[in-house]
Amino acid sequence: MSRTRWRYGIAATAFLVAAGLIPAPAHAEDVTDYAITVDPAAKGAKIDDTMYGVFFEDINRAADGGLYAELVQNRSFEYSNDDNRSYTPLTSWTVEGTGQVVNDAGRLNERNRNYLSLAAGSAVTNAGYNTGIHVEAGKKYAFSVWARAEDGTALTVTLQDADGTLATARQVAVRKGGWAKYRVAFTATRTSSDGRLTVASSAAAALDMVSLFPRDTYKHQANGLRKDLAEKVAALHPGFLRFPGGCLVNTGSMEDYSEASNWQRKRSYQWKDTIGPVEERATNSNFWGYNQSYGLGYYEYFRFAEDIGAMPLPVVPALVTGCGQNKAVDDEALLKRHIQDTLDLIEFANGPVTSTWGKKRAQMGHPKPFHLTHLGVGNEENLPVEFMARFKQFRAAIEAEYPDITVVSNSGPDDAGQTFDTAWQLNRQEKVDMVDEHYYNSPQWFLQNNDRYDSYDRSGPKVFLGEYASQGNAFKNGLAEAAFMTGLERNADVVKLASYAPLFANEDYVQWRPDLVWFNNHASWNSANYEVQKLFMTNVGDRVVPSTATGTPSLQGPITGAVGLSTWATTAAYDDVQVTDADGRTLLTDDFSGDAAQWKHTGGGSWSIQDGQYVQSDVAAENTMVSAGDPTWHDYDLKVKATKKSGKEGFLVAFGVKDTGNYYWWNLGGWNNTQSAVEQAVDGGKGTLISKAGSIETGRTYDIQVKVRGRQVTLYLDGQEWGSFKDDKPAEPFRQVVTKDKKTGDLIVKVVNAQSTAARTAIDLGGAKVASKARVISLAADPNAVNSETQTPVAPVTSTFSGVADKFTYTFPANSVTFLRIKQR
Repeated sequence: MSRTRWRYGIAATAFLVAAGLIPAPAHAEDVTDYAITVDPAAKGAKIDDTMYGVFFEDINRAADGGLYAELVQNRSFEYSNDDNRSYTPLTSWTVEGTGQVVNDAGRLNERNRNYLSLAAGSAVTNAGYNTGIHVEAGKKYAFSVWARAEDGTALTVTLQDADGTLATARQVAVRKGGWAKYRVAFTATRTSSDGRLTVASSAAAALDMVSLFPRDTYKHQANGLRKDLAEKVAALHPGFLRFPGGCLVNTGSMEDYSEASNWQRKRSYQWKDTIGPVEERATNSNFWGYNQSYGLGYYEYFRFAEDIGAMPLPVVPALVTGCGQNKAVDDEALLKRHIQDTLDLIEFANGPVTSTWGKKRAQMGHPKPFHLTHLGVGNEENLPVEFMARFKQFRAAIEAEYPDITVVSNSGPDDAGQTFDTAWQLNRQEKVDMVDEHYYNSPQWFLQNNDRYDSYDRSGPKVFLGEYASQGNAFKNGLAEAAFMTGLERNADVVKLASYAPLFANEDYVQWRPDLVWFNNHASWNSANYEVQKLFMTNVGDRVVPSTATGTPSLQGPITGAVGLSTWATTAAYDDVQVTDADGRTLLTDDFSGDAAQWKHTGGGSWSIQDGQYVQSDVAAENTMVSAGDPTWHDYDLKVKATKKSGKEGFLVAFGVKDTGNYYWWNLGGWNNTQSAVEQAVDGGKGTLISKAGSIETGRTYDIQVKVRGRQVTLYLDGQEWGSFKDDKPAEPFRQVVTKDKKTGDLIVKVVNAQSTAARTAIDLGGAKVASKARVISLAADPNAVNSETQTPVAPVTSTFSGVADKFTYTFPANSVTFLRIKQR
């Protein structure tokens, strides 16, 4: 079949560059002409002060080893293989001499189950996080330990690295008798990121809660926050702080940490576990594969929100698990307990010191209330009917006692599909105040969906976009997110809150990418996405000023590409592959009676011919793609038989395959075999185009057909139409929104140019009387630029533009986000 030739003008070429479909043009002087028209007399949507915020979840070691400033890892010897199969109670510790972790009646307290029994003349050394304990020359560090010794003992506490001592050793005299807390201070004599803390005992002793804190923490010394990380959040001036999750909230057991539950480790995050003296707080298995100490707990979250001027927005379990677990807990007594816990949480935040939980807050050091106004129930539940039944009970109880609290619901884990549609239908039916939407999609999706909220019901529930990101930390990701954010602001009457997610990632403990702020034990750095968020969050404005812009002309050809087969954490067998063109002519046929010479293996896994089938046999491998055919194919039918043999998920059939990062695939039995969807990958980032609930049976052979016509795709499963979609939405690279800052009187013209050509733009301010100079804040970089510990190619630049008038021309650089702050006279 001959290749069809398509002709493009400069603007269309720019569009395809932005979409990642063709290389960037060589001529930097290329420009595309646009026009922006502003209507300053019209009244747009009001933008709340809380429009943009941050979402903190303990993922990627964001808490212990991260924002929580504790330098000792596993300080209470509570690590367990319940947290991670590789863990023991002595993980990150090395014993010299004789020492063992004990769980008996001699423990520090009932909720702190383990302690270290150290023999006379023995020592224990902690390795900290990352490369070790980080200390800086001249800085002070507070050491503390709970200890007991029947006959008393002397502890020698040292800080050292491979090159020698990092501080003068300190002696701690442990009195004869029961548990007591002992403290000493260190001043570091050298800077090191490879430090080790050693505690040696002259006589037999029991140790627990071995701690080392920098004195220089954010705002508060005791149980404090790591200063550089907290300051990066504060610099965003967020309107709200959502915490503590995320999947931490709606996974695991809903039981408490007590003898009655046999000291259940794998629990949902429950706020009462996390307050009070740190040595009495529960431990827990973190959903993301490690331990969380709860040193950073609800009290610290509330204090942090207050310190950075953000509205606190906690999320509590709804007793419907999610994040792949998908189980509705059916226990009326347990549900009532969690509802009461939620009422107690509101009292803890807002109650007077004379109330039970307000008194507890005051005892912790904060007699004044925290002014809680919003509270989320649940997170990404995949069972919307069961979730709503429980949500209604939470809301009824909260409204009965605290009618001014906004109770936030959610719409599941995706931006569309059966779960999303059902959840929204129920939320509208129940007249929910606010719905939390979450989605992680490709940059292409964000460029295509700027108008997502244009058609939302203005009288229906408001939207909290609680988690979103475009699957990467390159500047092209930030550009796509910025373009999308102009649509959030334009629809500020519907979208009331929005937060990128996740917030933090320790570079040596990563479970999720991308992330807003990256760090290790001695440094932190802002991602390109962070710089975009900061630009928007610190230049919000109070009201939208209606404006329009011309679009980028584009021509789209048909969906083109080869075909492919893949698996994800599954073994599967494929057979009888046939590809025919629109006229029925055969392009590819393979019954695997011979070899697999037609197929190119570009993914992981292990493929082989077995009994006349093409089999992928590695049950742990993800994305095992093999492809065949011509990347110029279009308008074709793909037929194949697929059989799941074992594993957690189903199988994948790909079409429109251009290369390893650009393709479509029908993911049958994905997401732990709970739903099927068509996903589009662009430069490696995936977006969901259509999805439905459903699972794939092991051992059953399915007949699959994909019909591609132009940009229309129809999918058939066992001869029945499963679904269809038309991928013809333009990925518009030029987006704008205009807002007004009531305090300064500024018009803020915000323009995203996510293409590799400059955008020469005629701006008509609609007769507004303005000063001739504008303050310009811009981000411009190579679209593939990534910030790191040592390099910051994506950083804001501030300048002045002197050519402002009622009508003027401004050229927005290629690959840029530009804010023009224009004074009105």
